[in-house]
Amino acid sequence: MNYSGIDQRIIDAFPFEFDLRRYAIVAATMGSTSHNTYVPKDDPDSIDDVDIMAVIVPPPKFQLGLRKWKHWTLQKDELDVVVYSLQKFVGLLLKSNPNVVGLLWLRPEHYLMLHPSFERLRENRDLFSSKVAYDAFAGYATAQIRKMEGGAFAGYMGAKRKELVERHGYDAKMAAHAIRLLRMGTEFLETGTMKVYRDEDAEEIRSIKRGDWPLEKVKEAAEQGFQRALAARDRSPLPPKPAFAQAEQLLLDITLDLWREAGDISPHG
Repeated sequence: MNYSGIDQRIIDAFPFEFDLRRYAIVAATMGSTSHNTYVPKDDPDSIDDVDIMAVIVPPPKFQLGLRKWKHWTLQKDELDVVVYSLQKFVGLLLKSNPNVVGLLWLRPEHYLMLHPSFERLRENRDLFSSKVAYDAFAGYATAQIRKMEGGAFAGYMGAKRKELVERHGYDAKMAAHAIRLLRMGTEFLETGTMKVYRDEDAEEIRSIKRGDWPLEKVKEAAEQGFQRALAARDRSPLPPKPAFAQAEQLLLDITLDLWREAGDISPHG
């Protein structure tokens, strides 16, 4: 398998007692890069990082033993990395977690490495698609709207982002996230397809992120977005709940296959 797409800084920083490269089934660029809303670093107001998400099947010791491995995060230079165990990842998919579900719907160029096991997840992504997406996407958007004013100087912000909040009177990056989440969630509920890569509205979302929209316009667009999302949920062709039993079986099958491939269990184990 070709692992050249995974940044060597991630591999070098991985602190656990097993080889990240041996157990990874996917790594991809996420966030603003996958959304086509990345503001380049040469823009004086850019505060975007390079978001990378990976999923691994931990070896049996870290899945069945006392030190159960679930996830790991890294912030280094411009990289913002999260690595999930397959078990945790599938659990988040079943909840339609907006930060995670897009990994099943990326453009090919955004995958840094891709194991056939992850292709099985992509081929069966409808198992995770349900009206639960309404609560997930609307819930995340609500949190962004609430914090874009009240959380203006939270500890997560760097000096540059704080300066932008002072200039605009609200956190424009959170505003852009909220509008994008509402649109993506509505489209997903209407069509059953997750449109991660934004082409029609990418420039508009970047404009919101730069603070070009006054706060009242953001709030009005968000209110309209919540109304459209609710209407989309009510007429959605998606099932009320995800296919939990089938998703669990897929999780078990992929885990055992990867352990066999890695030599952790016998070919007939």
